[in-house]
Amino acid sequence: MLDIYLPIAEVYINVPFLLFISAIVGFLTGLLGIGGGFLMTPILIFLGIPPVYAVANGANNILAASVSGALAHYFKNHIDVKMGILILIGGLVGAVLGVEIFSYFIKEGSINSLISISYFILLSAIGLLMFYESLSEIRRIRNNKFIKRRLHQHYWIHNLPFKVRLHASKLYISAIGPIIFGILIGLISSLLGVGGGFILVPILIYVLGMPAKLVPGTSLFAMIFVMIIVTLLHAISNKTIDLYLVLILAVGSVLGAQIGSYVSSKLAGEVLRGLLSILILIFGCKFGYDLFFSKILPSLNITNTLAPELNNFTKFMINTSENHPIIYGITSVTIAIGIGILVAYSFKKLLK
Repeated sequence: MLDIYLPIAEVYINVPFLLFISAIVGFLTGLLGIGGGFLMTPILIFLGIPPVYAVANGANNILAASVSGALAHYFKNHIDVKMGILILIGGLVGAVLGVEIFSYFIKEGSINSLISISYFILLSAIGLLMFYESLSEIRRIRNNKFIKRRLHQHYWIHNLPFKVRLHASKLYISAIGPIIFGILIGLISSLLGVGGGFILVPILIYVLGMPAKLVPGTSLFAMIFVMIIVTLLHAISNKTIDLYLVLILAVGSVLGAQIGSYVSSKLAGEVLRGLLSILILIFGCKFGYDLFFSKILPSLNITNTLAPELNNFTKFMINTSENHPIIYGITSVTIAIGIGILVAYSFKKLLK
């Protein structure tokens, strides 16, 4: 009775369950400061949503969470706008390339294999690295060891031409570095529906030398615009955005992210990061199993019944997606941004 039909993805989904799952992922995002896209998109696939739709709607979901999170950091004046713009320039190029590659594999009929292989490699690597980092941190705390790290070292990438001064971060570096890393993030985001923060954050801190307090907000600020482009391109090129799914995911993840951000200041996260790494490894193994031993993805459907009689609004939505994809894409982007802003300002008022 609480299932609804997603007319674009053409599957049923249980609304309370998906709200709960998206809120949990959003909570982990806010709590640990790690983008939840690499969790949300695989979960959508395992819940029976075809991968091409999971990737596109996962990207749109990251947009909502990025808007909400970036505003929270903006209220604290923790964003380097100039650095964010440089990353954005590269991110837009990467997003266009990624969607072109995505569309090519759809036409070739091998998009599921591309997504499976990419997520198997990505999640396995992230899980192992997070597990190692969390164990090292737990051991360090138990042994009362405090390590002084030299965060800002000069690498060859700093000495490239087109130097710019970033006053907020107190850096004088080549603009080429942030743009190159932006291309990488845009490419990954458009291909896999992930935010790329788990790659971008350590790069900003340990390679480019940004102050740690400015990194999360700057990363989220850049991702807002990258995800706008990714969502629009998926809506126009592949027609894979489902507004019903956009609404459910955005509401759940943004609420969860705000709660997680609030709780994060009161809890130590090393144990939780360890548990999260195990969960990510399980997801990676699941993709590996489907890749080598199973013939199809997704492997699980919540409900598998015939499409219902569609109401007039749903018919209008399908028609708009098919015949006016630009308007449809702008609508989905507007909804995600609106929910992100509304929830961020609501929490700001509540926590005053």
